[in-house]
Amino acid sequence: MLTELSIRDFAIIEEISITFTEGLTVLTGETGAGKSIIIDAIQLLAGGRGSVEFVRHGSKKSEIEGLFIIDNHTHPIYDVAKQFGVDIQDGQIVLERTITASGKSICRVNSKLVTLAILKEFGQKLIDIHSQHETQVLMNADNHLDFLDMYEPNLIKKAKEEYTILFERLTTLKNRYKQLNENEQEMAHRLDLLEFQKNEIEQANLAPNEDHELEEERNSLVNFEKIYSSLTNAYNALYGEGRALDWLNKALVSMEENLKVDPFIQENSEKLANHYYTLEDFAYELRNRLDSLLFNPERLNEIESRLNEINRLKKKYGGSVNEVIEYLAKVEEEIEELTNKDTHLTSLLTQIEELEKDALLEAKQLHDIRKKLADQLTKAVESEFKDLYLEKASFSIAFSLDEDHNQNPKLHKNGFDKIQFLISTNPGEPLKVLNKVASGGELSRIMLVLKKLFAKHQGVTSVIFDEVDTGVSGRVAQAMAEKIHQISHDSQVLCITHLPQVAAMADTHKFIKKEEKYNRTVSTVKELTMDEQIKELSRMITGTKLTDTAKEHAKELLDLASNFKQTMN
Repeated sequence: MLTELSIRDFAIIEEISITFTEGLTVLTGETGAGKSIIIDAIQLLAGGRGSVEFVRHGSKKSEIEGLFIIDNHTHPIYDVAKQFGVDIQDGQIVLERTITASGKSICRVNSKLVTLAILKEFGQKLIDIHSQHETQVLMNADNHLDFLDMYEPNLIKKAKEEYTILFERLTTLKNRYKQLNENEQEMAHRLDLLEFQKNEIEQANLAPNEDHELEEERNSLVNFEKIYSSLTNAYNALYGEGRALDWLNKALVSMEENLKVDPFIQENSEKLANHYYTLEDFAYELRNRLDSLLFNPERLNEIESRLNEINRLKKKYGGSVNEVIEYLAKVEEEIEELTNKDTHLTSLLTQIEELEKDALLEAKQLHDIRKKLADQLTKAVESEFKDLYLEKASFSIAFSLDEDHNQNPKLHKNGFDKIQFLISTNPGEPLKVLNKVASGGELSRIMLVLKKLFAKHQGVTSVIFDEVDTGVSGRVAQAMAEKIHQISHDSQVLCITHLPQVAAMADTHKFIKKEEKYNRTVSTVKELTMDEQIKELSRMITGTKLTDTAKEHAKELLDLASNFKQTMN
């Protein structure tokens, strides 16, 4: 779960640090106080798109940091961390996001620099943010298949992976078939280009690692005087009368003359002898190396000329000689393929047909799994509807598919299924797509039901609701409050709300306040005591003046919430 959030110089937030706990945390405050800004910060921490507009006016950068504690060592976040080489100690994960005034975004996970895409991989496993925008996502039928697959991701995961592998191979083959089947003029131009590249590389007569070997040889010739002087001085210091080896030999003779006199001499004489012979061998190696050295200015010119030719080819065909040779092999393969185009087209067509059969079988398996998931999800959704005063509503998942000219299902990246969520909110009315019949309040309830059902399966540690209760009131608001608290039994829940019924259900109530400080607007966060919570609920009920009636109503809401929580335990 998210245990601590630190925000600096973000929009109207100068600097705040918020501690979160398990269960349901509610954030309330007047409109414009900065509640949604905190959710925006968390969204950026999870890999959302940033903007320089978030950087507080007059600041160089905005900084957001979140500490997550993951007690479950089988949580999917550990697989993500292993994939990207991030070390997790004591179940702690720290996500960091910095946005500079120039628009640069810097991301870190446990102090390791990562790309925004990698930060998003972590964020998706830790945080699930639901806003009014996501309700609009539910309206789009193109997203319904993803919702269905999220219901039991582990059940469908293997089948999706196997299908994806086949579909990607099939797409690659089809693209290659299309390229080969293009008009003759384009193929002829392509063949001419490949032949030119092949001849150019072959004429260079490259040898593997030739560039590295030539660069080493050039380095020796360019630094010939330094190398020769260094080796000569080293050899002269070791070999000759009165030099290192001569003195070592005298020491060795002196030691050997008195081997039997002292145990220390006897013990260390052999060590000295070994050092002497090692240095003597090294002196011979120095001499041999000096004898082999030969400065050849003509050879240096040859190397420079050869390296210039090699570098020209490297700029065109690869970063090293070995890469250029690899490119040549690919060119030769494509030339052979174009020269014998008809044969390859026939072979590709056979491979495509076989792969399509295999992909269709895998897509059929995906379809069968989804049909079972659809039945389970439909029953679960309709059961949850009753708690939200949608007991007369009917929910269904309709399957359809596109067919090709041979009446075979058209394959796409997720199989051949196309689905739509259908609903009827009144008895006797036919099932229709969501955006045709569902009101804003009904959509909020439907999304809340899906979130409750998915929270158990997705494994996210923190579910965040940003005004999910829009468009509801009265007994429906109370029912939604209870449903949100139920979700907090499986995941930590953070909720921004304007409904007193939802706020009363909080395990922790935090109040966001906007005030003026040094002629600047700043947001502050305070955790409310029971008395302060009653006042805040009263404000939410009346809007302005705190009346005794409003306070009594607030106490009733808190008592109602307390009774509900006891029934849940």
